[in-house]
Amino acid sequence: MSSNSRLRASAAAAAMLCAMAAGSAAAADCPAYLDRELPRLRSSETVNICKAHAGRPLLIVNTASHCGYTPQFSGLQALHEKYRDRGLVVIGFPSNSFRQEAQDEAETAEICYINYGVKFTMLAESPVTGPQANPVFRELARQAGEPKWNFNKYLVKPDGTVVQRFESGVSPAAGELTGAIETLLAESAPGP
Repeated sequence: MSSNSRLRASAAAAAMLCAMAAGSAAAADCPAYLDRELPRLRSSETVNICKAHAGRPLLIVNTASHCGYTPQFSGLQALHEKYRDRGLVVIGFPSNSFRQEAQDEAETAEICYINYGVKFTMLAESPVTGPQANPVFRELARQAGEPKWNFNKYLVKPDGTVVQRFESGVSPAAGELTGAIETLLAESAPGP
């Protein structure tokens, strides 16, 4: 092997180690409430938000399949498509806390994936209010208030701090939400 080849191989190995260390550091900085295995909607797979999305800003939404706000899935998907390459992660938490979620997970999945073309992360149904709320929503409620209805949107910094909570009536296309997303993405962008 030539000295140039050895140097390139060493540089590539060093870059890979740096990337792995950065990923581990970002996961280590992730708050405990996001560092848990959560079941995906209509899947045997789980997702750990810290491991899958460490260092990225989040838009966490409590959803329901049979609500007047259910068409917001289209707008949430549009946000996912517009901002995913800049780092934003959209995560949906179906919930029957307001008695408007489908009773069958297959129906929930059909509404999300087939009717609205959702490609962002959707988790299995879980409570989002009261003492039985899942740990993610218990912490979101502690920081920014409990959801009062379906489709509350929590904009969360990479460190787990809630930037702002948007009520159900705030459309995913609303300037106040997209402006807050733009500001957070600018603040979260890696430096030069």
